[in-house]
Amino acid sequence: MEKPRILDNIRVIDMTQYLAGPTVTRMLAEMGADIIKVERVPHGDPTRNYAIVHESGRSGYFVQQNRGKKSLCIDFDHPEGQRILKDLLKDADVFVENYGPGVLERRGFDWESVRQINPRLVMASISGFGRTSSHSDRPAFDMIAQAFSGTMYMTGELDGPPMPTGQSIGDVMSGVHAVAGIGYALFHRERTGAGQFVDISMVDSLFHSQELAVQGPSLTGMRWKPKRSGHRSAINSPLGAFKAPEGWIVVQCMEAQWPRFVEAIGQPELLTDDRFVDLMGRMRNRDELNDIIENWMQGFETDEEIVTILEKARVPCAPVLAPYEAIGHPYFESRGAVRKVNDPFLGEFYIPGDPLRYSEFPDPLELEAPTLGQHNESILKELGYTKSQIHQLQEQNVINQGET
Repeated sequence: MEKPRILDNIRVIDMTQYLAGPTVTRMLAEMGADIIKVERVPHGDPTRNYAIVHESGRSGYFVQQNRGKKSLCIDFDHPEGQRILKDLLKDADVFVENYGPGVLERRGFDWESVRQINPRLVMASISGFGRTSSHSDRPAFDMIAQAFSGTMYMTGELDGPPMPTGQSIGDVMSGVHAVAGIGYALFHRERTGAGQFVDISMVDSLFHSQELAVQGPSLTGMRWKPKRSGHRSAINSPLGAFKAPEGWIVVQCMEAQWPRFVEAIGQPELLTDDRFVDLMGRMRNRDELNDIIENWMQGFETDEEIVTILEKARVPCAPVLAPYEAIGHPYFESRGAVRKVNDPFLGEFYIPGDPLRYSEFPDPLELEAPTLGQHNESILKELGYTKSQIHQLQEQNVINQGET
């Protein structure tokens, strides 16, 4: 008999699209929550026809973010569509949305209205600038948040332009922050019986990760200001990505590892070299030190040889992997960090696995993404609608069901 999951019997009404919101509900689904994804007529979540491979209103992007959810496709501009949504919220535990500023408010689904429908409801809203700020009415996507939060300012080469990161980290980080916020709000509800509103800003989620770039200038009266440092660290040396014979290897050598590092690369004399005798010296002369390290690396045929030597010396290092190299890699397979899914439309392909591991729930759930409006009938019947009423809603285009 399968063990109950952490979020079994927790019903989530999911009015999200693209990435930030679906990240939240995907992770909740992995924990066993009952997710009803409410999609807008006629085409639903825009990512159904998005990115590299898609067909029949279904893409790899959509499948990755929406496994384990039921799909209800309604027109929530229509009074009947709004009534359906209100009926869903009456008995729900969590309501998640990431629509643009004012979209739900104009339709009567702001927090003050929703809490009147269900005082025990936890509502989480993800937006670029939050719901209570001087910028709350501004639309935003991931790169906007990366720019405004200082993330792009800190990314790239010193003499180059600011650059976005290679992933939509603003979307994903705000989604993960929302998962935490929802969990604690549910815990609070268990103690008090009261729901609450969880307001997540993409900008805040990224700005929260600035470990030096805010407090450093503040503490020094703005005498020290952070600069982009490219593929090397601005605060430690040697620390960065070094050119190896086959690719790139990151070495992070802290003070405690420095003696072991110079022994490992066969140059113990560096330990007493005036240029590198302490961290400040290694930072001042890091270009020379980087050349020494890369020249040493170029003496090997494979990157694996270098990693083996450094790991034996307990010097933190890793090859720079392309994301697709996770497929078949022993680490990612042993952790379940990469998963194979078998989609009825797209076939077999790999996706990142859930990052959370629970001792009492070792096996991940086998989840499938829904077709558009796949669960219209079953959800509406549960709400008390008859077959004839459901048919009438279809005739009025209040609900829509795509290809099954």
